[in-house]
Amino acid sequence: MTKKERYQIVLDYFEKNIPNAQTELQYTNPFQLLVAVILSAQCTDVRVNQTTPAIFKKYSNVQALANATFDELFPLIKSISYPNNKTKHLIGMANMLIEKFGGEVPMTVNELIQLPGVGRKTANVITSVIDEQPNMAVDTHVFRVSARLGLTTKATTPLAAEKQLIQYIPQHLIHKAHHWLILHGRYTCLARNPKCNSCGLTAVCLYYKKQAKVNVKTANN
Repeated sequence: MTKKERYQIVLDYFEKNIPNAQTELQYTNPFQLLVAVILSAQCTDVRVNQTTPAIFKKYSNVQALANATFDELFPLIKSISYPNNKTKHLIGMANMLIEKFGGEVPMTVNELIQLPGVGRKTANVITSVIDEQPNMAVDTHVFRVSARLGLTTKATTPLAAEKQLIQYIPQHLIHKAHHWLILHGRYTCLARNPKCNSCGLTAVCLYYKKQAKVNVKTANN
């Protein structure tokens, strides 16, 4: 099976089974999504969605967040991972949006990564979700699933995985493929106990093939 054929099988499967995949973070505008994605680093979307309503209620726009003090914002974020850093990042991000970008969330990766708390992954999420740009955000789910399915080969970093994925995924599908891989990793291809019995991609999955060989060897011993 060629790499191109492998990608086609995987993409066809997702297009059929998860046609309307989208982020599970709750937001109503680019500013809110940016706040949510910054908070989501090494934290679950469920926890973020439990936390953001109070933040959005108190700080409904960029200016309000820019005027926040650490002591005011921290209590709303303390249940999130790394609350100290994220509190500082959110206030710094809001101030830079005002000072450098006229209070608007920029829509290029190079501009977004200038903001406190925003790395390449976050910038790719914002531009692909809001603007459907062909940018692939590689989180732990995407990294794991793409390797197991053989979509990436010897990719040792998120950036390496990103480059391989966007090389083979059609541009118009990249923003959707990001969510497909995340959702598959979150609910089926789990890190420790993947649900292979309910997965429709075992025919092309390198991980499944490897585990099958291990099980056969174990049974024969």
